[in-house]
Amino acid sequence: MVIVQQQSKRKPTGGMHSSMKKMRKHEMGGDAIKTTIGESKIKKARTKGGNVKIKVRACEFANLIDQKAKTTKKVKITDVLENHANPHFVRQKVITLGAIIQTEAGKARVTSRPGQDGTVNAIKVE
Repeated sequence: MVIVQQQSKRKPTGGMHSSMKKMRKHEMGGDAIKTTIGESKIKKARTKGGNVKIKVRACEFANLIDQKAKTTKKVKITDVLENHANPHFVRQKVITLGAIIQTEAGKARVTSRPGQDGTVNAIKVE
C-alpha cells in the first residue's frame, strides 16, 4: 500500500471530491524509520530536487551536549527510558525526538529527529 501526501478524497461533509488527476510521484510519502539501539545502520533516500536525506535505522552513539559545562561529547547509548511518542517504543528501544535515553554519561533528552536528520543529538538531563 502506498503512502500518499495529497488532498483527502473526502469532503468535510462526507462527500467525495471528484478526482482530476492520478497520483504523481512527488506526492508519494514513505514509511517512518524507527531508529533503534544497535550497530550503526544508515539509509540514504533521494528527495525532491535530487538531494539526499540520510536516515538512521540503528545507532549506538549520541552527541551529548552538557549545557552547564558547555561541552559536547560522543557517548554510547545504553537504554531508552521514556518515549512520549508511543509507550511501546520503550520496550522496542526506539529513539525519537523527545525520548529520554540512558547514556554512559547519564540521562539525556533527544533533540534531533534521527529518522530524518541522520544523527542522534541529545541534551544532558539532571
